Amino acid sequence: MRKIIFMLTSLFLLGACAGKTSESGSAATESDMPDASFEYHVDRFADIEILRYHVPGFKALPLEQKELIYYLSEAALEGRDILWDQHNSLNLTIRRVCEALYENYMGDKSSEDWKNFETYLKQIWMANGVHHHYSEDKIIPKFTKEYFVSIVKAVDPGRMPFRDGMAADETLNEIVPLMFDAKVMPKRMNQASNADIVVTSGVNFYEGVTQKEVESFYNSMKKPGDHTPISYGLNSKVIKKDGVVTEEVWKIDGMYGKAIERIVGWLEKASSVANKEQIVIINSLIDFYKTGDLKTFDDYSIKWANDTTSRVDFINGFIETYADPLGMKATWESIVNFKSEEASKRTEVISANAQWFEDHSPIDEKFKKEEVKGVSAKVITVAMLGGDCYPATPIGINLPNSDWIRRDHGSKSVTIDNITSAYDNAARGSGFNEEFMWSDVERNQSEKYGILTDNLHTDLHECLGHGSGKLLPGVDRDALRAYGSPLEETRADLFALYYLADDKLIELGLLPDADAYKAQYYKYIMNGAMTQLTRVQLGKDIEQAHMRNRALIANWVIENGKAENVVELVNRDGKTYVEINDYAKLRELFGMLLSEVQRIKSEGDYEAGKALVEAYGVKINQALHKEVLDRYAKLDLAPYKGFVNPVYKLVKDDNGNVADVTISYEEGYVEQQLRYSKQYSVLPLKN
Repeated sequence: MRKIIFMLTSLFLLGACAGKTSESGSAATESDMPDASFEYHVDRFADIEILRYHVPGFKALPLEQKELIYYLSEAALEGRDILWDQHNSLNLTIRRVCEALYENYMGDKSSEDWKNFETYLKQIWMANGVHHHYSEDKIIPKFTKEYFVSIVKAVDPGRMPFRDGMAADETLNEIVPLMFDAKVMPKRMNQASNADIVVTSGVNFYEGVTQKEVESFYNSMKKPGDHTPISYGLNSKVIKKDGVVTEEVWKIDGMYGKAIERIVGWLEKASSVANKEQIVIINSLIDFYKTGDLKTFDDYSIKWANDTTSRVDFINGFIETYADPLGMKATWESIVNFKSEEASKRTEVISANAQWFEDHSPIDEKFKKEEVKGVSAKVITVAMLGGDCYPATPIGINLPNSDWIRRDHGSKSVTIDNITSAYDNAARGSGFNEEFMWSDVERNQSEKYGILTDNLHTDLHECLGHGSGKLLPGVDRDALRAYGSPLEETRADLFALYYLADDKLIELGLLPDADAYKAQYYKYIMNGAMTQLTRVQLGKDIEQAHMRNRALIANWVIENGKAENVVELVNRDGKTYVEINDYAKLRELFGMLLSEVQRIKSEGDYEAGKALVEAYGVKINQALHKEVLDRYAKLDLAPYKGFVNPVYKLVKDDNGNVADVTISYEEGYVEQQLRYSKQYSVLPLKN
């Protein structure tokens, strides 16, 4: 299951917040507020814009908490190379060669080829590899193979990161086919229903094995009737050695050991300034990194989920399985954060009423949890992003992913307010709503309620949606295989959409009136049916899990609401728009689809899940797709956003004791990426 929902509002023009508020939505002091000179926009290239985020409230934290954030942030950056290698076994070589070229090539840097090379380097930084971070398609350079070979050979070999004993030609023979041949590993993760998705995926989770062999390998490990199963395969690479399928585990004395050792070193420093509960949590995570034991990881996850009082918090480890075609292997990620006290009041209200929402869900009674345990939620301020959360990052998280831990111990949900705020500030004046929304009615709804309902949708999705429902006894958590991720996100989105229109939210003081939800309903359908297509190349299918889930929901309700004309795509002046004619009926349709998706998940009905995703979440109307792309191009907007991190520095007194931790926001995108490659890169080229 994947628990991260990606930011949608970068595509929408949202109204400015009333009054003087911080990114967390709370009253801000002058020192918390970014001044007028704070620049959210950092860089723009290809289909990407790089932003920076402000960290309100950091300066006011006690010294011990600021120091804790510093050590956890360093740990968050040490896993960067792990992710690059996980995405493809040649990624580190390609990145380091390209970075060496960027810094050492002394030839003509005014040519179009060189400019295209610079863009390519920025693109692979954003994607943490040579495949697009969202579409999964390989990024093909706009400079020629011949040009690349010529500039590599023009640089002193002593300044190039060739592997020991390898010359330029040997290195080029390795990386050039992957970089330039469209037929070589065209997808980072292939999810085509008629393919061996292990063999045809470019990720470095498998070597020399087929999909059937991997599935048999892990199926043989699973114990029938085990109600507390480990997350099989979460932290390992599967290889065939001497004809035998086996695992290479990611741990201190195993694969990725050098980077993990550095992560552990910073975690140990963090433990020295953490509170008593966090010391236990951090030490448990360190034990997992030392042993690679997934039972230990479960123990750590339970301890982490139960810590709902510490203001400073973190995620660090092999967490999400988005990049694995089989949905088992986890990429490395980290987020360091602290609680936004005032803004968290709304999530605390939601989590306090979790049982009511579960009891009134429009799903079959046998799929409901009799007792919702340990649901906690808060709004956080991100202090550092790392691994698979950088440069692209989520706006909401719900963890742990293990179904039985969520069932028996609960989960922790967060909404990331300062990231949302950065998107909102960067999106103002884009003209997007004017181009794609049906009328002033929808635009005014978005301006009035957009930020509020976006945040509430994320809160409900993460806090309750992912934690709702249950698997029937004996149902394997991996039963839905490649379709598990889009269906899990579909379920959580539908849960949130259904309850956004419920009077309970008004009763709880979370919405001001009975019309507010319409802003989210309209934007969601518009995005799922139309505007998210700006992120897909013409002629391609939808691959990314969250995009599949949004397309599935939008297309399903349009088709199943046709008889009553609930939602329709209408044409005006040669342009297509979404028109919602019956919001109340649309909510009913959301409830109907939620009921079916929960049944599929609870029963592990693979065939029904596959049919639903393939019918509504994959294929694209090509005429509509071209129209949307043409209209979007005229706005000159980047469909994807990434971030640079702030820079933290320890300040010591004359006795060498930590006196303060400072924060600055001046570092640029290229500057940060090159610094990270020098400061946090310890893995060999081949792992």
